[in-house]
Amino acid sequence: MPMQLFRHASRERNADTRRVYALYEIAHTVVDFAAALCFLVGSILFFWDAAETPAIWLFVLGSVFFFLKPAIRLMREIQLYRMGRLDRLAARAEED
Repeated sequence: MPMQLFRHASRERNADTRRVYALYEIAHTVVDFAAALCFLVGSILFFWDAAETPAIWLFVLGSVFFFLKPAIRLMREIQLYRMGRLDRLAARAEED
């Protein structure tokens, strides 16, 4: 069976997968807000020449947060996939 990521069924398999999915969604939302806040504050700081350097750093930090968003989703899907593989291995062990 080929590897299948980003399947709704993977997150609904059991209570553990639902918990993992929820935790990753919370992390994704926190990172999303942090990125938006960095860009908002950075944009406001650009109104003053003296605050240009902190504004630039906030934009860089916001970009890092935006990079983390898909990374968090991919890590979640890989963990859910591995949890499914463990479930299949455990079921096979019980059959023996």
